[in-house]
Amino acid sequence: MTHEMNLAVNGTTYPLTVDVSRNLLSVLREEVGLTGTKQGCDDCECGACMVLVDGQPVNSCSYLAVQAGGREVTTIEGLGTADDMHPIQAKMLEAGGVQCGFCTPGMIMSAQALLSDNPNPSGEEIRIGLSGNLCRCTGYQKILQAITEAAVEIR
Repeated sequence: MTHEMNLAVNGTTYPLTVDVSRNLLSVLREEVGLTGTKQGCDDCECGACMVLVDGQPVNSCSYLAVQAGGREVTTIEGLGTADDMHPIQAKMLEAGGVQCGFCTPGMIMSAQALLSDNPNPSGEEIRIGLSGNLCRCTGYQKILQAITEAAVEIR
């Protein structure tokens, strides 16, 4: 069964016809053409697919695309560009919080949601805010440092 919908992503509305069983991740990547959101575990365990829906972090691998109709979806592409990076993106690079980069978009989206709700988080609050995101490369210290520094810059 298909469903006609308007999907608002990063300020642009996409008229789409999608199968009701498709997840938001596949629609973002295959229909909208935004590949910054990554497919990792496909089971809500790694956070590589994290996007914001109305400002709240969701695992797009388990979120049906039709659920996003009438809502605003923000992906990593909506935060900043290579020429005009969001402070979280810039600090992740500066602090060395990016290694292979696979988890990075999801980490940044979770950090954005956290800092939107809490512009001055403690180290523990940052760890809790990122608890749905796994990184197999960095050991997390540089990621935590980057988010702490970004919070200062954003404030």
